[in-house]
Amino acid sequence: MPLYDCMLLAKPLVTREAMAELVARVARRAYQRNGVVTDVKSFGKVQLGYGIKKLDGSHYQGQLMQMTMMVPPSFTKELHYLNKEDRLLRWLVVKHRDAVYGLEFINEDDGRNEMNGFSLAHTKHDYDIEIGSDDSESEFLTSSDEDSDDYNYGLEEEEEKK
Repeated sequence: MPLYDCMLLAKPLVTREAMAELVARVARRAYQRNGVVTDVKSFGKVQLGYGIKKLDGSHYQGQLMQMTMMVPPSFTKELHYLNKEDRLLRWLVVKHRDAVYGLEFINEDDGRNEMNGFSLAHTKHDYDIEIGSDDSESEFLTSSDEDSDDYNYGLEEEEEKK
């Protein structure tokens, strides 16, 4: 099943209990279709870029909720009952494009062998470290850093062009 985000923008004066009941109703409908709600986030009151006109006036603020769920593709067509919900200003369902789910997710490596690609060829003896030096930067210089004076070469090239 694909992963979807359902964004619910409610009127600013809707209580937390009413929002929880609305989210529970959508979640119950998802469970009836063998779906799973994976995450619910509340963004609280948000300022809107423009007023949304409803029968009770224009609203310039709203309460934003996000539900992430794995549901069948036909589930999005069943959410049109939210259009009749007077507590909502807007609602939106967005499908995650690159989401990995189902057997593909179970068979993934999950990064367990992530460090196998790194070589253990470098040891502490590969670096020239001066012990007991007063210059703090010299402790961290490698042999390749001491040989590099690219900045001086750039100045010499500019002088030769003149």
